[in-house]
Amino acid sequence: MVLHEVLGSVPLFSHLSQEDLGRLATEATTASLEPGEVLFEEGDEGDVAYVISAGDVEVLKTSGPRQVLLALRGEGDVIGEMALLDAAPRMATVRAKTSVELVAISKGSLDRLLDSSAGASRALFGVLLARWRETEARLRQTERMAQLGTFTAGVAHELNNPAAAIAAGARYLTDAVDRHTSAVGDLRALGLDPDGHELLHRLLETARQPAPKRRALERTDLEDEVKRKLTGLEVGDAARMAPRIVAAGLATEDLEAIFSEFGDRGTAVVEACVTAAEVATVVREIAESSSRMSAIVGALKSYSHLDQAPLARVDIHSGLDDTLLVLGYKLAGIDVQLDYAEDVSAVLGDPGELNQVWTNLIDNSIDALAETSDPQITIRTSFADGSAMVEITDNGPGIPDNVRPRIFDAFFTTKPPGSGTGLGLEISYGIVVYRHQGDIEVESRPGVTTFRVTIPLASE
Repeated sequence: MVLHEVLGSVPLFSHLSQEDLGRLATEATTASLEPGEVLFEEGDEGDVAYVISAGDVEVLKTSGPRQVLLALRGEGDVIGEMALLDAAPRMATVRAKTSVELVAISKGSLDRLLDSSAGASRALFGVLLARWRETEARLRQTERMAQLGTFTAGVAHELNNPAAAIAAGARYLTDAVDRHTSAVGDLRALGLDPDGHELLHRLLETARQPAPKRRALERTDLEDEVKRKLTGLEVGDAARMAPRIVAAGLATEDLEAIFSEFGDRGTAVVEACVTAAEVATVVREIAESSSRMSAIVGALKSYSHLDQAPLARVDIHSGLDDTLLVLGYKLAGIDVQLDYAEDVSAVLGDPGELNQVWTNLIDNSIDALAETSDPQITIRTSFADGSAMVEITDNGPGIPDNVRPRIFDAFFTTKPPGSGTGLGLEISYGIVVYRHQGDIEVESRPGVTTFRVTIPLASE
């Protein structure tokens, strides 16, 4: 089949005059692909559109570590025209599924055709609209699954540390209790007088309290001081005992009181105090880890709002805090500053959707800071003119001037293939502007990029 007939059989060009078809066929070229051969890669410059005259191709979009099959195109389909018309990089990869024959149409040829033929413009508009809807539907699902993966990874990471601490503490607690029980049994055998009992009670109470927080150098100096005191009192194994005594919150004055009151029995008293401190410390660590897990589960429930109606009074600060907790594993090494206004009231909206907005914006800031030596994110809230305002600022390289006007466009992304679908900001824009009648805007220069979200307050 000659090129003139091939092009005439394509719905996009079927309404062209014979003159237009002839001119397009004269300027077109042909190409062929073997099965598995790539026609173009996602991110490539788009300057040629193709008509499939025979065979099938796969349209693939990279999402994270895998490729998503967007569509299967066959004879009579046009591919590559979206990037060509939009003057943007290819938004997907096209790979031959079978042996494929193609007709290649350059950007110049297509531009001249659309300038001269209203019918071709209308047909191309229909093709683009259908393609857009199909691609967006598939990628929105992929975006939701990717965000669910981020959410799950964050929660799992946050739960892992306290869970591991509880497991380790439970193992150590049994041994610590056994040693303390043995030490207390040794004391009972000593037959302490009332003054001794009173001093022992005070020392055990001191040991059970959390030890003062000290810097490493200060702690080392105290251990050396205790070690010297133990050596002067002729207490054996001073090097092993000194760190445990300091951890128990006992000072050299306490040691002097112990050995003055108990003499040779002082070592058994010190051991009882030290083991009491170790038991109390492990119990506190288990309790703190349990509380941490409870807080994470609470944040998980709050973040997803499983028990609330779609529209509710939303606490902006709680949503931001829950989002930071979920993204905590990605924020390691980033200085996060919070500047919350006390007078910000609740907004009426979908709490889950608003958390999705905070997740997208903070996650984008994290990505922007990948090459920044001293990364920082500042989250600021304020209240004015009946709206709550949330500003998320990072000190990354900024958004180039030629990119900024398009950052809320669907499928537009400056990230390398596989790092983003180009839907995060577009989805956020829709949630804020259309669902919550708010606004979202961006200001950016090198070193300071701020996304500003305003949402009307809930009426009382």
